[in-house]
Amino acid sequence: MAPELITPSEHAGPAPIERALRPFQQFARHESASGIVLMGCTVIALAWANSPWWHSYEQLWALPLGFSAPSYMLSAPLHQWINDGLMAVFFFLVGLEIKREMLVGELASVRLAALPVAAAVGGMIVPALLYVALNAGGPGARGWGIPMATDIAFAIGVLSLLGTRVSPALKVFLTALAIVDDIGAVLVIAIFYSAGIAWDALAAGGALLLLSVLANRLGVRHLGVYLLVGVLLWGCFLASGVHATVAGVLLAMTIPSDAAQEGRSPLHRLERGLHVPVAFVIMPLFALSNAGVRLAESLPFAADGALVAGGIVLGLVLGKPLGITLASWLAVRAGAASLPAGAGWAGVRGVSWLGGIGFTMSLFIANLAFEGGPLLNAAKLGILAASLIAGIAGWLLLRRPVRAA
Repeated sequence: MAPELITPSEHAGPAPIERALRPFQQFARHESASGIVLMGCTVIALAWANSPWWHSYEQLWALPLGFSAPSYMLSAPLHQWINDGLMAVFFFLVGLEIKREMLVGELASVRLAALPVAAAVGGMIVPALLYVALNAGGPGARGWGIPMATDIAFAIGVLSLLGTRVSPALKVFLTALAIVDDIGAVLVIAIFYSAGIAWDALAAGGALLLLSVLANRLGVRHLGVYLLVGVLLWGCFLASGVHATVAGVLLAMTIPSDAAQEGRSPLHRLERGLHVPVAFVIMPLFALSNAGVRLAESLPFAADGALVAGGIVLGLVLGKPLGITLASWLAVRAGAASLPAGAGWAGVRGVSWLGGIGFTMSLFIANLAFEGGPLLNAAKLGILAASLIAGIAGWLLLRRPVRAA
């Protein structure tokens, strides 16, 4: 039998560019699948909340859960455990992704970061201004942060439906934009949506963060150490008045990441290990517990509710595409950035519409802004409507093959 002919390329294994893109491709696959699961959970939540069994929906999330110890007891509804507890893990993963992008990804250099940073800043400022234009001075003014957010899972999920019509560079641009957007959302939550500060608890949290930094500096790589610090840090932030989920992002910044141990450092192991439970357990639970709006009770808006919903729709549907596209154009025109490889302005405009899918982070901020008040359902309906419109518009714009400028 003649020997099998093996080409040099087969001996060489994957090309360098393939190896470089593999982590992003794995990330995108997780995010696109998560987006599809989120869509399903949103539909289930809406259907359940508007079915004859809607009482069971409300009773489930109001179920009290807790634990007690000598002279201490912590009890809260299931809905709160998801929003304040499980979502801290989601924000921890967001922090890990931010740190990785700043070390070796699209935010690792000024030139690489210029376009997504400019786009994200424009996509946060313009929606907030449009919302404020409708709600300044009214009871809905506190919700200005709601239309600033981009939901990366939903946005990547829509992109996945387009297959090869969208260049990989545009997907990387959208991912980097959404990560910068997450940084902005975390800052907004920490500064503007935290209650009265208990400085002693916050000081204890600061000491724990310093301890985690010290462990990093001393070369501690055992994940159990950082897990213990993280649980204590979460408790301190919960008691401090600064929203507990911020603890997840801050802790992530202290997790060791060694370039020499790429793929094996604590940061990479945690990021890899958390993607599946966050994407397929935590975020779906959040969607199930937060997206169920009773339409019959919510649609007859009072004037204030209409302004809140209208401000959110205006911000996400008009403000996001306008802000992202305008800021990107200014950055490219000034010579500080360049367009994604293989994509022109048509692609950037399409992606800018997908930036208007707020969902997870927008719902989260809405809960902080209105805390179960009468405007919360109006805000949720505005988020759902705007995200649906933005997703369909972005999909339609990107269906056509995108050509480079």
